[in-house]
Amino acid sequence: MTTKASAVIFDMDGVLADTESLIADATIRMFKDCYNVALTVEDFRPFIGTGAVRYVEGPAEAAGIDVDLNQALQVRHDNFVALLEQGACRALPGAIDLVNGIADHNELLLGMATSSPQKKAEETWRAIELPSDRFDALVSGDMVTHKKPHPEIYLHAAALLGVDPTACVVIEDALTGVTSAKAAGMQCIAVTNSFSREALSDADWVVDSLLEVTAAKLAAPLVTN
Repeated sequence: MTTKASAVIFDMDGVLADTESLIADATIRMFKDCYNVALTVEDFRPFIGTGAVRYVEGPAEAAGIDVDLNQALQVRHDNFVALLEQGACRALPGAIDLVNGIADHNELLLGMATSSPQKKAEETWRAIELPSDRFDALVSGDMVTHKKPHPEIYLHAAALLGVDPTACVVIEDALTGVTSAKAAGMQCIAVTNSFSREALSDADWVVDSLLEVTAAKLAAPLVTN
Protein backbone atom coordinates (compact mmCIF):
# COMPACT_ATOMS: atom_id res chain seq x y z
CA MET A 1 0.00 0.00 0.00
CA THR A 2 1.50 3.35 -1.01
CA THR A 3 -1.14 5.94 -0.08
CA LYS A 4 0.32 8.79 1.94
CA ALA A 5 -1.59 9.51 5.14
CA SER A 6 -3.25 12.81 6.02
CA ALA A 7 -4.66 11.68 9.36
CA VAL A 8 -4.00 9.14 12.10
CA ILE A 9 -6.91 7.76 14.13
CA PHE A 10 -6.26 5.92 17.39
CA ASP A 11 -8.40 3.41 19.18
CA MET A 12 -8.12 4.02 22.94
CA ASP A 13 -8.44 0.90 25.11
CA GLY A 14 -5.52 -1.43 24.54
CA VAL A 15 -3.77 1.05 22.25
CA LEU A 16 -3.25 4.24 24.26
CA ALA A 17 -4.46 3.07 27.66
CA ASP A 18 -3.64 -0.25 29.31
CA THR A 19 -7.28 -0.85 30.19
CA GLU A 20 -8.33 -4.14 28.60
CA SER A 21 -7.53 -6.16 31.74
CA LEU A 22 -9.29 -3.55 33.90
CA ILE A 23 -12.41 -3.65 31.73
CA ALA A 24 -12.49 -7.44 31.98
CA ASP A 25 -11.91 -7.32 35.74
CA ALA A 26 -14.69 -4.75 36.24
CA THR A 27 -17.11 -6.88 34.22
CA ILE A 28 -16.11 -10.16 35.89
CA ARG A 29 -16.79 -8.54 39.27
CA MET A 30 -20.18 -7.35 38.07
CA PHE A 31 -21.23 -10.84 36.96
CA LYS A 32 -20.03 -12.30 40.25
CA ASP A 33 -21.71 -9.69 42.48
CA CYS A 34 -24.97 -9.33 40.53
CA TYR A 35 -25.50 -12.83 39.16
CA ASN A 36 -23.16 -15.06 41.21
CA VAL A 37 -21.59 -16.28 37.97
CA ALA A 38 -17.83 -16.74 37.64
CA LEU A 39 -16.51 -15.75 34.21
CA THR A 40 -12.90 -15.48 33.04
CA VAL A 41 -10.95 -13.05 30.89
CA GLU A 42 -11.21 -15.49 27.97
CA ASP A 43 -15.03 -15.22 28.02
CA PHE A 44 -14.68 -11.56 27.02
CA ARG A 45 -11.92 -11.82 24.44
CA PRO A 46 -14.27 -12.21 21.41
CA PHE A 47 -15.98 -8.96 22.40
CA ILE A 48 -12.95 -6.70 22.82
CA GLY A 49 -13.55 -3.46 20.96
CA THR A 50 -17.27 -4.01 20.37
CA GLY A 51 -18.54 -1.48 22.93
CA ALA A 52 -19.89 -1.78 26.47
CA VAL A 53 -23.29 -3.25 25.57
CA ARG A 54 -22.00 -6.12 23.45
CA TYR A 55 -19.11 -6.71 25.88
CA VAL A 56 -21.71 -7.46 28.58
CA GLU A 57 -24.40 -9.10 26.46
CA GLY A 58 -22.12 -11.44 24.50
CA PRO A 59 -20.71 -13.40 27.47
CA ALA A 60 -24.13 -13.32 29.16
CA GLU A 61 -25.74 -14.93 26.12
CA ALA A 62 -23.00 -17.55 25.94
CA ALA A 63 -23.52 -18.38 29.63
CA GLY A 64 -27.32 -18.35 29.38
CA ILE A 65 -27.70 -15.39 31.75
CA ASP A 66 -30.52 -12.84 31.50
CA VAL A 67 -29.05 -9.50 32.53
CA ASP A 68 -30.62 -6.21 33.52
CA LEU A 69 -28.50 -4.28 31.05
CA ASN A 70 -28.81 -0.84 32.66
CA GLN A 71 -27.88 -2.20 36.08
CA ALA A 72 -25.07 -4.33 34.67
CA LEU A 73 -23.52 -1.42 32.79
CA GLN A 74 -23.74 0.87 35.82
CA VAL A 75 -22.15 -1.65 38.19
CA ARG A 76 -19.47 -2.42 35.61
CA HIS A 77 -18.75 1.29 35.20
CA ASP A 78 -18.56 1.84 38.96
CA ASN A 79 -16.12 -1.07 39.24
CA PHE A 80 -14.00 0.37 36.43
CA VAL A 81 -13.89 3.84 38.03
CA ALA A 82 -12.85 2.27 41.34
CA LEU A 83 -9.93 0.58 39.59
CA LEU A 84 -8.92 3.89 37.98
CA GLU A 85 -9.04 5.62 41.35
CA GLN A 86 -6.74 2.94 42.76
CA GLY A 87 -4.18 3.95 40.12
CA ALA A 88 -4.52 0.72 38.18
CA CYS A 89 -4.50 2.38 34.74
CA ARG A 90 -1.46 3.60 32.81
CA ALA A 91 -0.59 4.74 29.33
CA LEU A 92 0.92 2.01 27.18
CA PRO A 93 4.61 2.33 26.22
CA GLY A 94 5.19 5.00 23.60
CA ALA A 95 1.55 6.15 23.54
CA ILE A 96 1.88 9.67 24.93
CA ASP A 97 5.05 10.42 22.99
CA LEU A 98 3.47 9.21 19.75
CA VAL A 99 0.32 11.30 20.27
CA ASN A 100 2.42 14.37 21.00
CA GLY A 101 4.69 13.67 18.04
CA ILE A 102 1.73 13.44 15.65
CA ALA A 103 0.02 16.49 17.16
CA ASP A 104 3.22 18.48 16.63
CA HIS A 105 3.64 17.18 13.08
CA ASN A 106 2.28 19.78 10.66
CA GLU A 107 1.41 17.18 8.01
CA LEU A 108 -0.93 15.01 10.06
CA LEU A 109 -4.35 15.42 11.66
CA LEU A 110 -5.06 13.41 14.78
CA GLY A 111 -8.24 11.58 15.76
CA MET A 112 -9.49 9.08 18.29
CA ALA A 113 -12.33 6.61 17.76
CA THR A 114 -13.22 4.51 20.79
CA SER A 115 -16.15 2.18 21.30
CA SER A 116 -16.24 3.29 24.94
CA PRO A 117 -18.98 5.72 25.99
CA GLN A 118 -17.83 9.33 26.24
CA LYS A 119 -17.93 9.43 30.06
CA LYS A 120 -15.71 6.36 30.37
CA ALA A 121 -13.38 7.68 27.66
CA GLU A 122 -12.95 10.98 29.51
CA GLU A 123 -12.20 9.18 32.78
CA THR A 124 -9.58 7.10 31.00
CA TRP A 125 -7.91 10.13 29.37
CA ARG A 126 -7.60 11.75 32.79
CA ALA A 127 -6.22 8.58 34.36
CA ILE A 128 -3.35 8.34 31.85
CA GLU A 129 -2.87 12.13 31.74
CA LEU A 130 -3.59 12.33 28.02
CA PRO A 131 -4.75 15.85 27.03
CA SER A 132 -7.81 15.43 24.80
CA ASP A 133 -7.15 18.82 23.19
CA ARG A 134 -4.24 17.24 21.32
CA PHE A 135 -6.84 15.56 19.07
CA ASP A 136 -8.56 17.23 16.11
CA ALA A 137 -11.56 14.87 16.37
CA LEU A 138 -12.84 12.58 19.13
CA VAL A 139 -15.50 9.94 18.52
CA SER A 140 -16.96 7.78 21.31
CA GLY A 141 -19.22 4.76 21.08
CA ASP A 142 -22.34 6.71 22.01
CA MET A 143 -21.88 8.95 18.96
CA VAL A 144 -22.53 6.14 16.46
CA THR A 145 -25.28 3.62 15.81
CA HIS A 146 -23.13 0.68 14.74
CA LYS A 147 -20.14 -0.44 16.78
CA LYS A 148 -16.99 -2.14 15.52
CA PRO A 149 -16.52 -4.29 13.41
CA HIS A 150 -18.89 -2.01 11.45
CA PRO A 151 -16.89 0.82 9.80
CA GLU A 152 -19.20 3.64 10.99
CA ILE A 153 -17.04 4.87 13.85
CA TYR A 154 -13.96 5.30 11.66
CA LEU A 155 -15.92 6.84 8.79
CA HIS A 156 -17.42 9.31 11.25
CA ALA A 157 -13.96 10.21 12.54
CA ALA A 158 -12.71 10.78 8.99
CA ALA A 159 -15.71 13.01 8.25
CA LEU A 160 -15.04 15.11 11.37
CA LEU A 161 -11.39 15.42 10.33
CA GLY A 162 -12.43 16.37 6.79
CA VAL A 163 -10.20 13.67 5.33
CA ASP A 164 -10.95 10.98 2.76
CA PRO A 165 -10.98 7.57 4.50
CA THR A 166 -8.29 6.25 2.16
CA ALA A 167 -5.92 8.89 3.55
CA CYS A 168 -6.38 7.72 7.14
CA VAL A 169 -4.21 5.35 9.15
CA VAL A 170 -5.89 3.61 12.08
CA ILE A 171 -3.99 2.22 15.06
CA GLU A 172 -5.82 -0.71 16.67
CA ASP A 173 -5.29 -3.64 19.01
CA ALA A 174 -8.49 -5.65 18.46
CA LEU A 175 -9.66 -7.95 15.69
CA THR A 176 -12.97 -6.09 15.46
CA GLY A 177 -11.11 -2.81 15.19
CA VAL A 178 -8.90 -4.02 12.36
CA THR A 179 -12.00 -5.26 10.53
CA SER A 180 -13.72 -1.90 11.11
CA ALA A 181 -10.77 0.10 9.81
CA LYS A 182 -10.28 -2.03 6.70
CA ALA A 183 -14.02 -1.96 5.96
CA ALA A 184 -13.79 1.85 6.09
CA GLY A 185 -11.11 1.71 3.39
CA MET A 186 -8.35 2.82 5.74
CA GLN A 187 -4.82 1.59 6.32
CA CYS A 188 -4.40 -0.12 9.67
CA ILE A 189 -1.54 -0.63 12.08
CA ALA A 190 -2.21 -3.29 14.72
CA VAL A 191 -0.31 -3.47 18.00
CA THR A 192 -0.07 -6.86 19.72
CA ASN A 193 -1.32 -5.71 23.12
CA SER A 194 -4.44 -7.90 23.06
CA PHE A 195 -4.01 -10.44 20.22
CA SER A 196 -1.18 -12.27 18.50
CA ARG A 197 0.52 -11.23 15.27
CA GLU A 198 -1.14 -14.11 13.48
CA ALA A 199 -4.59 -13.07 14.66
CA LEU A 200 -3.97 -9.47 13.53
CA SER A 201 -2.58 -10.41 10.12
CA ASP A 202 -5.32 -8.53 8.22
CA ALA A 203 -3.70 -5.26 9.32
CA ASP A 204 -1.25 -3.56 6.96
CA TRP A 205 1.48 -3.40 9.59
CA VAL A 206 1.71 -5.29 12.90
CA VAL A 207 3.94 -3.99 15.70
CA ASP A 208 4.64 -5.20 19.21
CA SER A 209 4.70 -1.70 20.71
CA LEU A 210 3.92 1.89 19.78
CA LEU A 211 7.60 2.52 20.43
CA GLU A 212 8.10 1.14 16.90
CA VAL A 213 5.89 3.85 15.38
CA THR A 214 6.80 7.50 14.78
CA ALA A 215 5.05 10.51 13.27
CA ALA A 216 7.60 10.51 10.45
CA LYS A 217 6.82 6.89 9.56
CA LEU A 218 3.09 7.62 9.60
CA ALA A 219 3.50 10.64 7.31
CA ALA A 220 5.31 8.50 4.74
CA PRO A 221 3.55 5.86 2.62
CA LEU A 222 2.81 2.91 4.88
CA VAL A 223 4.92 -0.17 4.14
CA THR A 224 3.00 -3.38 4.68
CA ASN A 225 4.35 -6.38 6.61
